Amino acid sequence: MHTFAYARPATLAEAVAILDAHGPEACLLAGGTDLVIRLRDGTVRPSVVVDVKRIAELRPAITEDGGRLVISAGTVMTDVAADGRVRRSFPALAEAASVVGSVQIRNRATLAGNICNASPAADTAPPLLVYGATVVAEGPGGARRIGLADFFVRSGVTTLARGELVTAIELPLPERRMGAAHVRRTRRRGHDLASVTLCCGVDEGGVTRLAYGSVGPRPVLCVDESGVLADPAAPEDAKAAVFEEMFAAASPSPRSMRASPAYRLAMLRVLGARALATAIERLAKGE
Repeated sequence: MHTFAYARPATLAEAVAILDAHGPEACLLAGGTDLVIRLRDGTVRPSVVVDVKRIAELRPAITEDGGRLVISAGTVMTDVAADGRVRRSFPALAEAASVVGSVQIRNRATLAGNICNASPAADTAPPLLVYGATVVAEGPGGARRIGLADFFVRSGVTTLARGELVTAIELPLPERRMGAAHVRRTRRRGHDLASVTLCCGVDEGGVTRLAYGSVGPRPVLCVDESGVLADPAAPEDAKAAVFEEMFAAASPSPRSMRASPAYRLAMLRVLGARALATAIERLAKGE
């Protein structure tokens, strides 16, 4: 393993200063489920690893504040999946968090880390996009909020600037009822990365929000405000046309070992239809 320095700041300001001083040669350690693997295989070679688990503002917490549910950067997947407020207001996020890795991984992996890793296959990205999540970041210039749709650039790359780190993820509490579902396709049962991951949400106003990942360099969010997808009586050819527009941004890599581009595109359509049907059913039931 590559030799590196280890820093354990006690304050947010300290962490920001270290990150700003070292730039891309610094790596953050929160859950460590991705970092440890990458350190071992040599795909990252940092000059310093910054352990942020002692910082008070980043400690595990899920709170309500001003019409938003705030999930701190240290909150792990197990806590997200089990939280009553998440399950009640953002059930598709609870579903996604409950299938990330294994039980052991979910007890260590943080929601913020899953997003900051910027994997196109991140299971929590589609529901967070559907629910309109905002990333809260702290850096040398202070705090700023970034809409999740503007956070991802490509695999492994986000819009975080030098010296910035994520402190929380915010979700606006819904003003109108929404039915939502998260679905995924993997090669096998267990903790395999998804070859397609998708979330669909339908609200009582007839707006359908659909987000998908693992079929391109970054997760994609699409919105249908026409009401076609939300209408159970709409003709199938009309729904198919809307889906085709939504899936136009999908561009699966031909180099992936998990599935061929043709298979992923076919499953994207299948899973989209399934998630839509489940979302409409849950909206009708008030789930």
